[in-house]
Amino acid sequence: MIIARWTIHARFGHKQTVTDSLLKWHKDIGSAIGWKDFRILTGSIGAAESTVQSEIVLNDISELNDSWDKLATIDAHKQWSKDLEPYVVSGTPRWEVFRIVADKGTSAN
Repeated sequence: MIIARWTIHARFGHKQTVTDSLLKWHKDIGSAIGWKDFRILTGSIGAAESTVQSEIVLNDISELNDSWDKLATIDAHKQWSKDLEPYVVSGTPRWEVFRIVADKGTSAN
């Protein structure tokens, strides 16, 4: 299992707009590509206040790649990206992928 984490920074005063937009994206577009296990996080203590992250739990890198391929074919995703752009600090979007080595209920022996 992996966690794919997309991080962006909202422009000052627009964090709620970015968060609301991401929630709608997951409902309308993310669910269409099979992303059901997700969460959205925002910066609080020790993190930039403007940070907005979306974490998706997937089986492996190939599942992530397949979903990115699907995204490229969805016009609503392209429009969403254009609509979100004015609220995001340019140059901040990035992806990180983490492997899950232990989870609740598993042993780290």
